[in-house]
Amino acid sequence: MTIVFEELDYQETPLGAISLRRRSDPKLDGKILYEVLLGEEYLMSSLFPDAEIELSKLALASLNAEKNKLDIVVGGLGLGYTAVAALESATVKSLMVIDVMEPVINWHQQGLVPLGEELTNDPRTTLVHADFFASATTGSCGFYPDEPTKLVHAVLLDIDHSPRHWLNEENGHFYTKDSLSKMSEKIHDGGLFGLWSNDPPDVEFIALLEKMFAKVESHVVTFPSPYKDGDSTNTVYLAYKKS
Repeated sequence: MTIVFEELDYQETPLGAISLRRRSDPKLDGKILYEVLLGEEYLMSSLFPDAEIELSKLALASLNAEKNKLDIVVGGLGLGYTAVAALESATVKSLMVIDVMEPVINWHQQGLVPLGEELTNDPRTTLVHADFFASATTGSCGFYPDEPTKLVHAVLLDIDHSPRHWLNEENGHFYTKDSLSKMSEKIHDGGLFGLWSNDPPDVEFIALLEKMFAKVESHVVTFPSPYKDGDSTNTVYLAYKKS
């Protein structure tokens, strides 16, 4: 079996060195994997996209909408699984994906990752190089600079490992009552905030969300793990604004 290992890109960023690599895994009969690393820390792998996909599917399935109606914001681009899953819904009118890492956006625009062309060729997609947390919590301005009062129907977040385990210490300020309240003001009544987490459901975080939202759900997503006995799990939180 031929072993493949390629570093497709390596860039220094204000948050550290970020790299994209493509490799085959002998344990998986040579299956090709794409991986994103920040320094030595894994950010994303194409081996485990299940919960990232479910984040979009669960969120959009719960929103009552006609075709081509919903404006969606995704925080965190990664390998694009959450964003592309959102575009599978005919109810989505526009999709804004915000990522602080410019190299990650470039990978998609250059077709270096498997879903790049599908995402960037869809006219509903806008990729924005910015700090999602600043965009979500700054003043009364919404996510659209040219339309500051425009609200969105869903905000889907997939950046940190969990509400307690952050990629950057500064991100921790987002998971507070003040910041979550500011973000909720940018969402239509009847809309929702969705969050991916690598950890099990967090009772304290659910209680925090319940202070700003009318209803909160946690969904445990189970998927097979070839590297250990049994399955792995992630969590998807959905927090609904009152209609």
